[in-house]
Amino acid sequence: MILYGAVLSPYVRKVLAYAREKDITLTLEPVGLAGQPPAFLEASPFRKMPALRDPGADGGRDFCISDSSAIIAYLEAKFPAPALIPTEPMARARTIWFDELADTIFVGGSGKIFFNRFLAPKILKRAGDEALAAQAEAEELPPVCDYLEGVIPASGFLVEDRLTLADIAVASPFVNLAHAECAIDAARWPRLAAYVAAILARPSFAPLVAAEQRMVAALTG
Repeated sequence: MILYGAVLSPYVRKVLAYAREKDITLTLEPVGLAGQPPAFLEASPFRKMPALRDPGADGGRDFCISDSSAIIAYLEAKFPAPALIPTEPMARARTIWFDELADTIFVGGSGKIFFNRFLAPKILKRAGDEALAAQAEAEELPPVCDYLEGVIPASGFLVEDRLTLADIAVASPFVNLAHAECAIDAARWPRLAAYVAAILARPSFAPLVAAEQRMVAALTG
């Protein structure tokens, strides 16, 4: 199966880490903001990243779908074990909630920081809006961190005291914050800092993060 998307995207990273936890082989085909190939556009008509192509899965035709949550829903149904989206109703709902929290509320704020402090100045070679990034760091990021600090269980996993999609989705955007040199204040959010470090140290995440760090160093060094 082919996954199309930008390497530094929290959504692409989420799908790749999820697939590694499930032992699903995905071939990443990098796609940038410009010069997007026809194969990607076929899989994602509205240019949403990531997009997935499962060759021959649809009656001999390729099955294509975009959006990280839709891709994971497809993969979870196709490869149900180990279950990373619980089947118990309340646990399933909470997992979907944390996935949505990460994808919309969290990335909404962290994305402003990442774009204006890293992507714009260091990759696109244009000035970022530091005032917007500072406002997001001061006003949008703390409520999310406060919330997570209060709900992370002693087990270190958000749902069912085991790894689920909830943990993968929530941890992924913190990598982008690190690229933008926006660290978690461990004095203010000690449980959250330890939680993120533990999830990102897993074999599913650690090689992805290390590869990104090498890329970032090469691009900005």
